[in-house]
Amino acid sequence: MPDIQGQVVAITGASAGIGRATALLLAREGAHVVALARRGDRLEAMAAQQPAGSGRITAQEGDVTSEIDMQALVERTIQVGGRIDVMICNAGIGYHGTLEETAPDDMRRVVDVNLMGTLYAARAALIAMRRQGHGHIIAISSIVGRRGIGGSSVYSATKAAQIGFIESLRAEFVGTSLHASVVLAVSTTTEFRDAMARDFGHRVAGKGPKQTPDQVARAIVACIRSPRAEVYPLRKARGLSVLNVVAPATADRFVHRFRRRRRPVDDDERGSS
Repeated sequence: MPDIQGQVVAITGASAGIGRATALLLAREGAHVVALARRGDRLEAMAAQQPAGSGRITAQEGDVTSEIDMQALVERTIQVGGRIDVMICNAGIGYHGTLEETAPDDMRRVVDVNLMGTLYAARAALIAMRRQGHGHIIAISSIVGRRGIGGSSVYSATKAAQIGFIESLRAEFVGTSLHASVVLAVSTTTEFRDAMARDFGHRVAGKGPKQTPDQVARAIVACIRSPRAEVYPLRKARGLSVLNVVAPATADRFVHRFRRRRRPVDDDERGSS
């Protein structure tokens, strides 16, 4: 069981939410964390407030939709820690709307960030991990990647793709010291919905279980300590995955109650998000 102390970890989407909570927790546990996001000022502020513990946080400004930026992230991580033990592919954006409401440009943006961002980060890390002979790739997906809900077809498609990607990596890694894991979070209380309002001009409301970024961060750190194929920060969410396999029509009726409703935001509200 790997100790967190001294682990060298890169994480994308680290300026807020799950990414920030995970970076801080890892540093408290003694890891060397290279935290990437587009908002460099937030990363620098987080790095300047090092949590108690022997770990440290290094800020790296970058965009997951840039293959060059992901290569630079891995290079910086190796420069800081001498290797890369874990890559956490966390960066993601949300979008809710029926398929006919979703403009092709919005589809492309969600796919670029959620899926291509994961692929670019994982590929850059894996090249280095193959050389060093060990490593762990973790993708932060969603329970809607296992069982989609109404009004999230494009978003759910990207989350399902992450799951399939990690499953394929696991098959490739059999018999090696490489690991791949996927985290299937439920709705998390972060800036996620504010970002959706800013980027796409609508807010979303709906029923369903929620969790905090700290709860997800603890589940991620536990997975680093003891690698697992799938991580459910909210344990009862696993039941929905099972239901969807054994009785998909029943699952359709069950998730119907959790469909999202969206409303447009005005310019003032969008600018303040």
